[in-house]
Amino acid sequence: MDNSPFPYGGSGSLSRRGLLRTAAALAAVPVLLAADPAVASAELPGFPAEVRPYRSAYRNWAGGITADGLWACAPTGPEQVLAVTNWAWRNGRRVRARGCSHGWSPLTITEGTTADTRTLLVDTAPHLTGLALESGSAVRAGAGVTLEALLTFLEEHGLGLTATPAPGDLTLGGALAIDAHGTAVPADGERPPPGSAYGSLSNRVLELTAVVWDADSGAYVLRTFRREEADCAALLTHLGRAFVTEAVLRVGPDRNLRCVSRTDIPARELFAAPGSGERTLESLVRRSGRVEAIWFAFTEFPWLKEWSVTPVRPPGSRHVASPYNYPFSDSVPTLVADLVGRLVAGAGWYLAPQVGAAQLTVARLGLAATGSADLWGRSKNTLLYLRPTTLRVTANGYAVLTARAGVQRVVHEFTTRYRALLDAYAARGRFPVNGSVEIRVTGLDEPADAGVPGAEAPLLSAVRPGPEHPEWDSAVWLDVLTLPGTPYAEAFLRELETFLLGTYDGGYALARPEWSKGWAYTDKSAWSDPEVLGTAVPGSYGREVWTRAVATLDRLDPHRVFGNDFLDRLLR
Repeated sequence: MDNSPFPYGGSGSLSRRGLLRTAAALAAVPVLLAADPAVASAELPGFPAEVRPYRSAYRNWAGGITADGLWACAPTGPEQVLAVTNWAWRNGRRVRARGCSHGWSPLTITEGTTADTRTLLVDTAPHLTGLALESGSAVRAGAGVTLEALLTFLEEHGLGLTATPAPGDLTLGGALAIDAHGTAVPADGERPPPGSAYGSLSNRVLELTAVVWDADSGAYVLRTFRREEADCAALLTHLGRAFVTEAVLRVGPDRNLRCVSRTDIPARELFAAPGSGERTLESLVRRSGRVEAIWFAFTEFPWLKEWSVTPVRPPGSRHVASPYNYPFSDSVPTLVADLVGRLVAGAGWYLAPQVGAAQLTVARLGLAATGSADLWGRSKNTLLYLRPTTLRVTANGYAVLTARAGVQRVVHEFTTRYRALLDAYAARGRFPVNGSVEIRVTGLDEPADAGVPGAEAPLLSAVRPGPEHPEWDSAVWLDVLTLPGTPYAEAFLRELETFLLGTYDGGYALARPEWSKGWAYTDKSAWSDPEVLGTAVPGSYGREVWTRAVATLDRLDPHRVFGNDFLDRLLR
């Protein structure tokens, strides 16, 4: 085992495990370079004197989109964001908000962005981090606050969220931009307390402040939008076509959750056809309302997590007072690192089945060795479980909207198609997936959950309800994870996407992309298929909703200061 603090083995070569650690570290921390004042003055004439510019690298989560030497700054408050925006508009630059860069899709910058591109990164995480209770049911938070910091603050005041994404290193601004979500629907017989919401975090917004164009003054201004205002609906999930500086969120009382992990239910049973028994995913959803299945490629037994509202610690459950309680998944174990190292070193992608088996073995042994199979504690401490040091993989993602009665059908159809497609590729000696399938179930963004008369659902949330289908109350989130650069991955995911969009076309279910992840595949790349970008995605929202969202965002930012080439193609 490599215990050295450096990523090199004794021979002086880069160890496989060290390689992965180093890659994770580089992706997690943006590189900042102090700028020579004379150079900054020459290249950024008239830049606001109160804001210090610097050169910075950009890396997204899996390193699929990178750039070096971009101009960046870290405003200390909303007024400085406003000053930078007006400077950028007058100088022909585009502003891209950056939080933790925990995403895959080209919503911040696009592939091929260089130091010569007229793009300015505006870092929110250093300073836009204010937190304050507005009342016993609302919190005001800056856009740069991480979800871990937000949840910790709420916990200290006896408050919490119904569900949250697994990583704590997401900024609130980034989470709202792409309608981030967790996994939760009401269990059978559950009576949710006030402040509960089962869709995305965007649906919790009561008001937000954004930088928008003001025609009367001929400049950008800070404006606060209340939830009942029509324009707010476009800003709740804006994909990076706006700059939100802070938001007020509805929250509820914190709840103790029990999280039980198990790996003893075979996929053929868990994902079986509807009505097949008591250990299907849908039956567990009915029982607890909160489930997640992680199904490693070429294995039969998923890692299943089931959360349940449990006020008092059950006998045998381990009380946890902090998050991230699966240390075996926080870093890359030697067993997995060695196999992954052989893959990325070119020894053969055919090792994917062994990688899947190793990941399952690590999960099983790790749960037992760390006493993590049965956890109990405040909501934050069981809901947050993914650190930045975990294995960096690419991810595609979709939400499939349906009725609660259709959840198991969607899961069964998808997993059946995925397994058949994976086997067909393997039969040809192709192994496009070496990670896992992750399946979660949430509610939709019902406006009533905000508790504001006249509130609308976020226009561009993947879980925006469809008025033509009032029976739809659930969303099945489907993600496929694989290592960057895996041969045939894009072609495989294109076939899977074709199945999803063709099968869930608005009949009994409807598929929409998960904005932060991979979609619109060609055989060679994601976010590239013109038919999906121009027709399928807008069509899944309805042309009226899509057109309204684009028109609102264009009116609030007519100069498209907040945008990039990809968003110009998508939102038109």
